[in-house]
Amino acid sequence: MTTTKTIIFSEIEKLISTFNFNNISAERKETLQPLVDYIQSKTTNQQEIRLNLICTHNSRRSHLSQIWAQTAAAHYNINNVFCYSGGTEATAMFPMVAKTLENQGFKIKKIAEGNNPIYSIKYAENEHPIIGFSKSYDDDFNPENQFAAIMTCSQADGGCPFIAGAEKRIPITFEDPKAFDNTPQQAEKYEERSLQIATEMFYVFSLIKQ
Repeated sequence: MTTTKTIIFSEIEKLISTFNFNNISAERKETLQPLVDYIQSKTTNQQEIRLNLICTHNSRRSHLSQIWAQTAAAHYNINNVFCYSGGTEATAMFPMVAKTLENQGFKIKKIAEGNNPIYSIKYAENEHPIIGFSKSYDDDFNPENQFAAIMTCSQADGGCPFIAGAEKRIPITFEDPKAFDNTPQQAEKYEERSLQIATEMFYVFSLIKQ
């Protein structure tokens, strides 16, 4: 059965065409390899792939990782990939994350206000939107078992030695753009981190053989 290729928004596609996997260091590729192996094994066995991207506050890096991983799966036509995100505690998705993604071509709509707003994030016209809000990694919104826990920050990796229900735990940590909040470089650094995460998630999914 042939599946129809997802038509990703053209602005995002334009950005994807600039990703250069040669810029990812050999050491970093080694860090990403366990995620490649996990996804490949699930794909080979025709099983659903659930990734829970986790950082301390589920406010920045885990959301960027979730959104770019889901977009990469769609771009490479890898089916049955479900990406989630969570924190060791819930706070709020940082507004600069939504702004950065919007600048990079995603269509973002705030669907609930409050201290922890809920966003609908679309990367393609006909695909289900990603629902972005801050939650703990074991929130009811996230899978209970049969998932890989991807630790996107060293604090969460160190602070959570055990993730209940995870089949595999994979540390792939990123530097926190929060360090540049309230500085003139804020927008530039969030864009930089988003692009790094995007390039690495696309590299991972580019290696999956169906």
